[in-house]
Amino acid sequence: QVQLVESGGGLVQPGNSLRLSCVVSGSTPGAAGWFRQSPGKEREFVASIRWFDANTRYVDAVKGRFTISRDRAKKAVYLHMNSLTHDDTAVYYCAAPSRTWNSGSSYYSDQLKYDYWGQGTQVTVSS
Repeated sequence: QVQLVESGGGLVQPGNSLRLSCVVSGSTPGAAGWFRQSPGKEREFVASIRWFDANTRYVDAVKGRFTISRDRAKKAVYLHMNSLTHDDTAVYYCAAPSRTWNSGSSYYSDQLKYDYWGQGTQVTVSS
């Protein structure tokens, strides 16, 4: 079993930065991902990282602005978000699958492939 607890959300002005944290307890997952859901929209993939080689994947909307990383010693996953815009306002969820795939697999961006989810943390970008 894997338990995930997110933190770090809050209110931030456009153009500013925020770092989300996801602490993992229980078994160490082979990968972790961040997803987000805005009001009235479907939950969408943001970024993923494989635990053993730190291979990453991003949705186009955040490439160059967001960075996902993991700390093996702290057993945590982070999402560093820069140049935030109103469109980044959402509840952000940390998630983990129960298995891993080849680095190029599209499964890492498929929320249906993730078995463990955190409770979410709200990020609001507003002036």
